[in-house]
Amino acid sequence: MSVAEGGNKVTKERSKNVLPHPTPPLKEHYVVGKVVGRGHLATTYACTHKLTRKVYACKTIPKAKLLSQEDCDDVWREIQIMHHLSEHPNVARIEGTYEDKFTVNLVMELCAGGELFYRITEKGHHSEREAARLMKTIVGVVEACHSLGVIHRDLKPENFLFDTIARNAQMKAIDFGFSVFYKPGQTFGDIVGTPFYMAPEVFRRQSGPEVDVWSAGVILYILLRGVPPFWAATESGIFQQILHGEIDFVSNPWPSISESAKDLIKRMLNRDPKKRISAHEVLCHPWIVDDNVAPDKPLDPAVLTRLKHFSTMNKLKKMALREEIGGLKELFKMIDQDNSGTITFEELKDGLKSVGCDLMEPEIKTLMDGADIDNNGTIDYGEFLAATLHLNKMERENNLVAAFAYFDKDASGSITIDEIQQACRDFGLGELHLDDMIKEIDQDDDGKIDYAEFAAMMRKGDPDASRSRTKKGFNMTDDGKLSMCSLQHADKG
Repeated sequence: MSVAEGGNKVTKERSKNVLPHPTPPLKEHYVVGKVVGRGHLATTYACTHKLTRKVYACKTIPKAKLLSQEDCDDVWREIQIMHHLSEHPNVARIEGTYEDKFTVNLVMELCAGGELFYRITEKGHHSEREAARLMKTIVGVVEACHSLGVIHRDLKPENFLFDTIARNAQMKAIDFGFSVFYKPGQTFGDIVGTPFYMAPEVFRRQSGPEVDVWSAGVILYILLRGVPPFWAATESGIFQQILHGEIDFVSNPWPSISESAKDLIKRMLNRDPKKRISAHEVLCHPWIVDDNVAPDKPLDPAVLTRLKHFSTMNKLKKMALREEIGGLKELFKMIDQDNSGTITFEELKDGLKSVGCDLMEPEIKTLMDGADIDNNGTIDYGEFLAATLHLNKMERENNLVAAFAYFDKDASGSITIDEIQQACRDFGLGELHLDDMIKEIDQDDDGKIDYAEFAAMMRKGDPDASRSRTKKGFNMTDDGKLSMCSLQHADKG
């Protein structure tokens, strides 16, 4: 999933309610059905209106996970933004909100046609012209958001679903949990987004609406090559690539891709947000506007193969990581012993020791210095979450074992396709493309994944990318969450 970091300090108490007014119970109007999706904060269910029998999606957020007033405000802002955008044909429409003592429920349009990349790989063929049509819809949503004073801040393929399985289905943007209202010229210091799709200015804490164009540019690159433009074996490596890496326009299929498509990507992925093309300018680019510019010939089949592997591998990694890595707010509050909203060196040292982290004092001092961005001698919540580089928690053997055990339900010592498919169903992911991926991971070709093969898969980056060395410190996981040292005792989210 995604990571969000803000400069506001953690508050000691949170309000009892998210919505400004009481509502009837959700189940007074809806029958709640099966899980259709899971995120780090919410679970989404299918639900049926009792009178109309129409089926919707219900995003259920446990209030126990809203640990501060800021969390409650974020959910309320998401609801406001969805209402603000509800008339757009390519935004999932919100139908209503319900709150009880334990949950906040957002009832919205059910998009049952599958995610963007799933639809493409299911079709089995893909072209520049099809990619251009998809980008016109994606950037059309971005332009609408910006014209209404909203930045999405977490654009990624998983947040674009089709409303039905029909061939003429409409693509809809979902999940405005990290979106914000903004005024012209306003910038934000939050570290928000999903690693592959985050713009460089996010790390410099000077982000505005331009971040959405960057993220859309990354999606376009993936649509045409099958993998992201910025690859590495670790998240810290990904961030370094985003900040400094060169974009590959040489490898296949780029020699056969139109110059117009490459020109648009370069303009969307300009590292200087002031020079980056705007959403409106993207929609006016010849590759988008003129059907004759984007060729309709099928792309190299290897693009679809890479796209299928990239999408499936990410989902499996997220499921395993989600079992082990939870919210960092509980951890911050645990280390912040005096509830001041900041962590001192002594608190950090005591907190690491209490959870069995074996860093030496000079190493903790290095951690502290690296995280203390404003050099005031303490780490606030924003700095705590912004210190995302290094020490991949999942590379510790005990966490890999726990993640492996999650899939290996019968404790046989190996994972079968059936066990992975069951895990996918449990997470509301449906059937994934697994056969080719299993063959890739299954190095001894016995039709199963043993522990060594699983560990290799969890640590694997792009085969074309050089492997980054990891150092001790903080890290962002593939799930978009953050981890530090071996903090499994404290990190329970």
